[in-house]
Amino acid sequence: MFAYLIRRVLYAIPILIGVNLLTFALFFIVNTPQDMARAHLGEKYVTQEAIDRWVAEKGYDKPLFINSENNGILTLTDTIFFEKSLKLFVFDFGQSDQGRDISTDVLDRMWPSLALAVPTFIVGIWVNICIALLVLMFRGTILDRFAVMVFVALMSVSYLFYIIAGQYLFAGLWRLVPVSGFNPGVDAWRFLVLPVIIGVLAGLGAGARWYRTLFIEASGQDYVKTARAKGASEIRVLFRHILPNALLPILTGVVVVIPLLFMGSLIMESFFGIPGLGSYMLTAIQAQDFAIVRAMVFVGSVLYIIGLILTDISYTWADPRVRLN
Repeated sequence: MFAYLIRRVLYAIPILIGVNLLTFALFFIVNTPQDMARAHLGEKYVTQEAIDRWVAEKGYDKPLFINSENNGILTLTDTIFFEKSLKLFVFDFGQSDQGRDISTDVLDRMWPSLALAVPTFIVGIWVNICIALLVLMFRGTILDRFAVMVFVALMSVSYLFYIIAGQYLFAGLWRLVPVSGFNPGVDAWRFLVLPVIIGVLAGLGAGARWYRTLFIEASGQDYVKTARAKGASEIRVLFRHILPNALLPILTGVVVVIPLLFMGSLIMESFFGIPGLGSYMLTAIQAQDFAIVRAMVFVGSVLYIIGLILTDISYTWADPRVRLN
């Protein structure tokens, strides 16, 4: 397994380089260093000298990928891409274009994101699996068909509708919870309970429908038919045969998401005023702060690769027949 992990880590290096290349290309196609300078200095009364000075101070006065004015290795190293990306691989994110330390911001904002994402993740999985197993017990009945219709209806509703309706009913009309904001102290649950409920409800349709499909596929296997032929109760069949044998596809969709919980939810954090990494990323995009954007994209790529590796490792735990070679 150790050799497998080393090989996967080595494979990740060109992937991260490619992600950085794509990030740089897309960002600078939309923006120019001069546009970024105007966004930070202000559109009114900004002089060309101030723009040039800001561009030079932030290191954006060099070519993006290839410096044709130099010779040899400096053609590639004396560029924005090389100088801005190399430090990322040692997790030195540097400072934002506004002068704030990005690593400190990430560490501070990671905890509000986890406080929102972890309960939503755990409760969502538990609710989806329980509902899917319950519907499976009534497979082929009117209840089963009605449940599928509800799942499809929930999938068709926009994520924003859940947020706006939840804020209007629970916060605006009934005043049970605050509309937005966050308190890192003991009262944090008052600000998180509504986003967690909305997050679980918004993912219920797709999640429960997906788990139901997995369980139906597992229920048609020979070992399930044999268990039923031996007189096993439906509850025993569900929890001793169907659920364990559907674990591999569940792990594929679950374990890979775990590292990404650190990144937070961009839409949810923005609407509820939670100072997490999701809102941090959105604010950086709006402010055209490329230093934060590239750092967050890099962190997200690393976490996604870690999730894929954890998924492969979890296969060996779920199924003894799987070996990592």
